[in-house]
Order: sequence, then structure tokens, then C-alpha cells
Amino acid sequence: MPLALVALAVTAFAIGTTEFAAMGLLPQVADSLDVSIPQAGWLISAYAVGVVIGAPLLTALAAGRPRKAVLVALAAFFAFGNLLCALAPDFWTLAAARLVTGLPHGAFFGAGAVAAAELVSPDRRARAVAVMFSGLTLANVVGVPAATLLGQHLGWRATMLVVVVIGAAGAAAIARLVPALPSPAQAGLRHELGAFRSGQLWLALATVVFGCGGFFACYSYITPLLTEVSGYATGSVTLVLALFGVGMTIGNLLGGYAADRALRPTVCAAFVLLAAVLALFAVTARSEWSAAVTVVLVGLFGFAIVPAVQTLVMREARGAPTLASATVQGAFNLANAQGAFFGGLALDAGLGWTSPPLVGSGLAASGAAIALAAWAVDRRRGKAATVVVAASDAPARVPGPAPAPEDRVGAAR
Repeated sequence: MPLALVALAVTAFAIGTTEFAAMGLLPQVADSLDVSIPQAGWLISAYAVGVVIGAPLLTALAAGRPRKAVLVALAAFFAFGNLLCALAPDFWTLAAARLVTGLPHGAFFGAGAVAAAELVSPDRRARAVAVMFSGLTLANVVGVPAATLLGQHLGWRATMLVVVVIGAAGAAAIARLVPALPSPAQAGLRHELGAFRSGQLWLALATVVFGCGGFFACYSYITPLLTEVSGYATGSVTLVLALFGVGMTIGNLLGGYAADRALRPTVCAAFVLLAAVLALFAVTARSEWSAAVTVVLVGLFGFAIVPAVQTLVMREARGAPTLASATVQGAFNLANAQGAFFGGLALDAGLGWTSPPLVGSGLAASGAAIALAAWAVDRRRGKAATVVVAASDAPARVPGPAPAPEDRVGAAR
């Protein structure tokens, strides 16, 4: 794999750290800015709103521009947003800065996934996408625990400043290592929007919104589940979450490898296995060791989906993959929002801490159903195309014996 993929992964690591570390720093932020912890939680929502807005907006603005220059600009924009967060004097300024920081998130992963795929041969595209996203998964293993620890000892502003440095390093690495990647000849907003005429593209996005909501229904409430049901001490949860990140990293790489060999089967299998493991978690959560093993499996199957779905969307978008690829990030954030919402509804209904994984299992199963339906459409479309090609290759008339001389004479008359 080329070093350029490492440069993309460095920026992905910074983005993942700043996105997820905020969850662990809410008490410090709330105390520092004199707000409640629930109000501090709005910072997470502000970032998600920025992702949803920024993914199509910045991708549209960047349409037609060289991809390398776009990637450098987005990485620098992200670093600047974190600097605004570190310098924010009050809560509302910080909330606005978090929204700004989220703006380049989806556009970067969209353009980065397309760039990663262009850097390798067609049979290695999903693995290349997985290498870039490994920065995001490693952030959950190393970046988020380290950022939380740093924030607890030196304050949340110190964490933001470190992310600024990592983001700037990512921008410099992209400028240095990523080769020139000019936009396609047909690049432009109208051309990119044309990809959304594909019904299969919409099915792929629906798979993310509904199916990946299952992963987030569990992830959103993983800490109280581990402390209240599994019996972990609060201080031990960080270690279990690191195991979660290990599973995500392994799943991301395995998903990329499998998707290069069989794209549709990988997407369907990952959702089916995720649904099964989430249902199992409602039982295994009652023991520390079985909960830890299941956490790894949830992370593994949950993130095996990511490179496969990203590659599927780029394939279905055909010659205009950038906007569609960026839209996937918005779909993931919608999945995050609805997963947390439905998991919360189950808790409010008094169903207990094991109910979010069960809700997640149902959502993942819905994603599997959509993925299987889309695969069936693909197979029918493929058969129809085979019939058309076969018909077009058939001779114009069935050859027969040559006419007798008198027949030719008669025809001439």
C-alpha cells in the first residue's frame, strides 16, 4: 500500500479523536464553562450537525477542483476548527466552533475514500479505503483514551491543541505524500448530483442509515451497560472501550479485504453477523469476561461494514463518486442519531440496560434486509444485462442452405 494512504489515515486519526474524545471530556467542559453535563452534551450534537451540513456543501464547493488540493484544504480547515475550540471563551462560542469543526468531516472522508481508491489497482480499492479509515478506528484505541487522560490532567483545551497539531501534521503529510489527483474531465456539481438518480445508491445509503443505527444504539449506552450489568468498575470501562476499538480496527481491515473479493456478500454478511452479536450481547453482558469478548465482536462486525459500504457507494455512483461518498458520512451520523434515539426510548420504557443492544439487533437486521434486497436487484439486473448482450450478439438471421440457382433468378425478377 502506498505511503499516501498513511497521510490520509493521520488526518482520519485526528478527526476520530476530536469527534469521540468530546464524550469523555464532558465533565471537564461542563465544570470549566459553568454548564450542566447534559448541556455540555450539545457539543456532540453540534459536531454531528456540522458533519451533515458540511458533507454536501463543501463537496459541492470543491467540485471540479484537484482532489489533492481539496484534501489539504479540508485537513487545514479541520485543524483551524479545533483551534477555535481551544480558544473559545464561553460555551456558546465553543458550540459554534464544534459545528465549524464538523463541517469538513464528511467532505474529507468522501474525497479521501475516492483518492484512496484511485491510488491502487481496482482489485485493492476496498482495502485502500480500509487503510484510510484505520486512522478513525485507531483513534478509538489510542487517541480517545489518551485525549481523555490528557484532558483530565491538563484540561480539555490542551486536548484540542494536541488535535490541532495532529491535524496540521496530516495536512502537511497529504501535501507531501499524496500525488496529484486531478478531478475527472466531467467533474462538476451537476455531474455529481446525477449519481443520485441511481436507485441502488439510495438503497446503499438506506442500508447505512438503518443498519448502522444498530451499532450506534449499542455504542451510545455501552458505558452504563458495562457498569450496571456487567459489573465493571468505572475506571475499567476505558480498557474495555479500548478493546472495542481493537475490534473496530480488525473489522475495518478484514472488511476491506473481504469486500475486494465479494462486495455484496460482505455487506450482507456483516449486517447479519452484527444483528446476531447484538442480540447475544443482551445475554453475555451479565458476565465481565463474556461482555468483553462480545464488545470486541460488536466492534469487529460493526466496522467491517464501513469500507464495504463506502466502496459500494462509490461503485453505484459510477463516474461521480465524490459527493455520494461524502453523503455516506452524513448517513452514518443519521444512523448515530436514530440509534441513540431508539435505544433511549427503550430505556425510558423501563426495559433495562440490555435493551439498547436488542434494539440495535433489530436495526442491524433491517439493514441486512435492505442489503439483501439490493443484492437481489443487482442479480436480476445482471441477468437482464446478460440476456440483452446475448441477444445483441445473435446473428441477424438463421443461416440456411443456399438457394437454388432458379430461386436467385426468380428473386432478381
